[in-house]
Amino acid sequence: MTPENATDTKTSGQEATAPQALAGIKVLDLSRVLAGPSCTQVLADLGADVIKVERPVTGDETRHWQPPTFKDGTSAYFATINRNKQSITVDMTKLEGQALLKRLAAESDVLVENFKVGGLKKYGLDYESLKAINPRLIYASLTGFGQTGPDAHKPGYDYIIQGLSGLMSITGPADGEPHKVGVAVVDLFSGLQLTIGIQAALLARQHSGQGQHVDVALLDSAIAMLANIGMNQLATNTTPPRLGNAHPNITPYQVFATGDNNHFILACGNDVQFGRICEALGLELHLEERYRTNPKRVANRDTLTAVLNEVFASNTREYWLELLEAAKVPCGPIHNVTEALAMPQVKARDMVIGFADSPIRVLGNPIKLSATPVQYRTPPPALGGQTQQTLTKLGLSAAEIEALQERQVI
Repeated sequence: MTPENATDTKTSGQEATAPQALAGIKVLDLSRVLAGPSCTQVLADLGADVIKVERPVTGDETRHWQPPTFKDGTSAYFATINRNKQSITVDMTKLEGQALLKRLAAESDVLVENFKVGGLKKYGLDYESLKAINPRLIYASLTGFGQTGPDAHKPGYDYIIQGLSGLMSITGPADGEPHKVGVAVVDLFSGLQLTIGIQAALLARQHSGQGQHVDVALLDSAIAMLANIGMNQLATNTTPPRLGNAHPNITPYQVFATGDNNHFILACGNDVQFGRICEALGLELHLEERYRTNPKRVANRDTLTAVLNEVFASNTREYWLELLEAAKVPCGPIHNVTEALAMPQVKARDMVIGFADSPIRVLGNPIKLSATPVQYRTPPPALGGQTQQTLTKLGLSAAEIEALQERQVI
């Protein structure tokens, strides 16, 4: 079956013989839902051999987070972060299941998990237990609040962490309620932080020969995401306000409505650009003392915005974008998701990928390596699709595997 809209989608397979940066690295993935699996998908894209461990029968929760699904029934959510992986089903609550996972951990370079702190200790699958089996193991934990601190025992959820961290307090209309970001950005950002930590630990192991525990928390990651807004608070000891689409430190750097009921972004980053804006619009605002420098424009943003709102409401979005682009002023339209995925630039950068003989299409990996490129080898796996193959490689006989199936261990 050819992927839908195949003419607009790169199909995987062309780069199958290229070398990969993480080839030979074995990853045992005990994570589920979004944050952890997003990390292991990056590792898999870069060439790591990722074995995803799922519960028998039900599997990862996101297999059931639907609609929508692709034509083969695969949940779009699950497909977001599980390509290039192998799936095995193991019941870790059973002693035989724990034994299997310990054998797999003994042969792995990396183990990724996102259980609550201490949740795997009762199964003998915690860091200290597995470190004794495999001192070279890099054990990567992603939790809501980290392995230490008064809240370490609590579960973590992206939405709640967006609220706790202050991120929601600065997102949304200035005169409205706080908003979450449209995707689970804390989960995804934390997954990237975990990926960076794992790669750093792999490099360190080359020198020391020893693995280590990588500890990444959703809350820590969200606090780091506050970036310049968090720094504004530290510099002034005042609470940053919610400004909607405006920027706290620069203006005009926001969304404007146009006369054809559209919107565009104007991103003026300095005084020179502001002068170009005024010249393009036939205004002399840049000559007025109250708007001459960015700090003065920030102090007088309300009156400046009022003037610009009136001007931009007098013509179409296309007109203003052409005018401002000609003046070399940063600006752009606000696309919906369909428009964004259809952009020629997105196609040229291979950011929508199809798989041969599969209806599944996925968003591409943004990491472009010239010598060891990302590969899209396989679509998201069927639940337990590689259980028998994996256990056979581990040394189990067909009879042993059948016995484990009968006892519902796998």
